[in-house]
Amino acid sequence: MSLRLNTKYLSSFVSEKEMQQIKPQTELAAKILADRSGAGNDFLGWVDLPVDYDKDEFACIKAAAERIKKDSEVLIVIGIGGSYLGARAAIELMRSPLYNNLKKDTPEIYYVGNSISPAYLNEVISLVEGRDFSVNVISKSGTTTEPALAFRIFRSMLEKKYGKEGAKSRIYATTDKARGTLKELSDKEGYETFVIPDDVGGRFSVLTAVGLLPIAVAGCDIDKVMAGAAKAREELSAGFDDNDCYKYAALRNILYRKGKSTEILVSYDPSFAMMAEWFKQLYGESEGKDKKGLFPASCIFSTDLHSMGQYIQDGSRLMFETVVDIKKPKSDLFLEDDAANLDGLNFLTGQNMSVVNRRAFEGTVLAHTEGGVPNIVLELDDTAEESFGYMVYFFEKACAVSGYMLGINPFDQPGVESYKKNMFALLGKPGYEDQKAALEAKLGR
Repeated sequence: MSLRLNTKYLSSFVSEKEMQQIKPQTELAAKILADRSGAGNDFLGWVDLPVDYDKDEFACIKAAAERIKKDSEVLIVIGIGGSYLGARAAIELMRSPLYNNLKKDTPEIYYVGNSISPAYLNEVISLVEGRDFSVNVISKSGTTTEPALAFRIFRSMLEKKYGKEGAKSRIYATTDKARGTLKELSDKEGYETFVIPDDVGGRFSVLTAVGLLPIAVAGCDIDKVMAGAAKAREELSAGFDDNDCYKYAALRNILYRKGKSTEILVSYDPSFAMMAEWFKQLYGESEGKDKKGLFPASCIFSTDLHSMGQYIQDGSRLMFETVVDIKKPKSDLFLEDDAANLDGLNFLTGQNMSVVNRRAFEGTVLAHTEGGVPNIVLELDDTAEESFGYMVYFFEKACAVSGYMLGINPFDQPGVESYKKNMFALLGKPGYEDQKAALEAKLGR
């Protein structure tokens, strides 16, 4: 396994008896998933995706990535939610959170279409001006407001810089295989297209072209990513007693039923920050229904120990922590002696920074558990491609099983439409006139 469950810090919070009592419920949820008999079963394409993917398209993804690397200094990734979070999480974890600032032989990558901030868009535009760039627009429909607005802007920039014909070869559309505004436009204009599978929801799509094209452009080996996910698919099909994924789902549900309403995903590496954002969408959008579900939060330690640490240690006992313990860092730093020793840190001389970071983890987990905060630890071998692919599949499967244990459909997201309807009405979109008047009255206009 590339990701292992460590429960040594849970003994005072969850008993073996409780695990055995919840075992049949976990096994039933896993069976519903395996049998494809549960709610949302038309969105289970991710289950076999690591071995049952379009090999021809996969080759095209790698070829497109090579072209982008050769002809572009910058790649603009346009998408929101699952259409960009997975790719960004992967790139920052496997490469660096400072990816765009490091010397490398791959293009800089910027992400737009994930907000409506004009200031942010203008900053990215200024970073692209005068440079060769390509665009990867990712949208099932092509009409989602945030990415559609961004695509309008960057498509126009490409056409002004390279001409309409030249722009075509620099636009890569990841969209529905047969329908939708973006698919129609791509067919009409001749953009190269990649498919968002009908049976894979956005938050489960990082191992499709949605995530794989930007990940490949960043220089990551997507063959190894898929190999890691395939290994997880095989290993995480074992029975409950030999399956850390099922045990993790069970532990989350036990703690939830004991009144823990928040799960804080923790890492001691800043490169994990966007991975936590991907996790928050995966679990928040999957489980937050019918007035149920854990609230997914995140912290990066030791940084956030100087801000959120006080609340976690002494605040309301409403949370538990899931710590992703990366066993092997990308690199290390040796601490040398300082003759003056003004900071009093010469006792660390001769150590590696990774050792200091590990002691911070050990000290924190002991302090927090003694303070009444349960800690689940997931040990990740490293941040290489195989481990990333394994971890993605682990969290996806645990999410599905956990959702079925809650008695909800983990694969829909009915609640996200409410804000869109209100926004369209307030912007004056045709067909929303009645709603606009009612909403403006509520706003006191």
